[in-house]
Amino acid sequence: MPGGLTLPALCLLLLPWAFAIFHKALGDPASHPGPHYLLPPIHEVIHSRRGATATLPCVLGASPPSYKVRWSKVEPGELRETLILITNGLHARGYGPLGGRARMRRGHRLDASLIIEGVRLEDEGRYRCELVNGIEDESVALTLRLEGVVFPYQPIRGRYQFNYYEAKQACEEQDGRLATYGQLYQAWTEGLDWCNAGWLLEGSVRYPVLTARAPCGGRGRPGIRSYGPRDRKRDRYDAFCFTSALAGQVFFVPGRLTLSEAHAACRRRGAVVAKVGHLYAAWKFSGLDQCDGGWLADGSVRFPITTPRPRCGGLPDPGVRSFGFPRPQQAAYGTYCYAE
Repeated sequence: MPGGLTLPALCLLLLPWAFAIFHKALGDPASHPGPHYLLPPIHEVIHSRRGATATLPCVLGASPPSYKVRWSKVEPGELRETLILITNGLHARGYGPLGGRARMRRGHRLDASLIIEGVRLEDEGRYRCELVNGIEDESVALTLRLEGVVFPYQPIRGRYQFNYYEAKQACEEQDGRLATYGQLYQAWTEGLDWCNAGWLLEGSVRYPVLTARAPCGGRGRPGIRSYGPRDRKRDRYDAFCFTSALAGQVFFVPGRLTLSEAHAACRRRGAVVAKVGHLYAAWKFSGLDQCDGGWLADGSVRFPITTPRPRCGGLPDPGVRSFGFPRPQQAAYGTYCYAE
């Protein structure tokens, strides 16, 4: 139209206004600045092992006139944070069981990084470094991830015997703790294929399937199958446990022993009969490979294989094989001992 705006000119005129509306709807990053004093961590996930010393970085880019730094651990599934340590840059005070193993790194005057000594299985999780300066608090979040191994566990009574709390206790009795969903997912990517559902730390019930098949949830896609929300007191399943590196070592004692004779054999060597978690950790981290069934402390008989071969478990993949729970009086196996 003569004297009017052409369509291309109208688009050019409206384009900046449209982008402004678009950014406002999404949340323009410029209108929501990040931490003013705390520097974003270079790595948000810190990897460690049980027994090691882990450093969770938290560094100030500038020092406020007056401030405190508060370290806490975000507890999964409990919607709460556990206080670990508070410092004002000069003095620090620890809180709770983790506070006794935690200290400030103090690499320089702006360093608020947390050092955890003697890392334990329960230390894995999400941590928060919060700067409290009385004006506008800031925080950065980091995740401490342990290298470890997930193993399915059921008691001598058989399949699906644990409620959530019994599953939690059973894992702890076998030198482990209930695995998280993230740990189970990692184990699935590394080859864990198990057709029995088990409790996880968050309170969910799942099982990992690599090879989809009719008796194991149908012939759908491989993945982590879920049973959905379950009653922690009433519903009963197996457990998926997680353990990490050992402070000691596992070794095999050959023979044709009963369970009581296995305990005596380990004691004579300054050791104890290994737990299930001990055997899995030795297989995972030390490459323990022994084609002989041996008693474990829970009364089961198992053996670890890192190099599959004929007449040694009959399966093509590495793993810890099980003979189940023979009669304790059956003198037919050696034993796996654990010594620190």
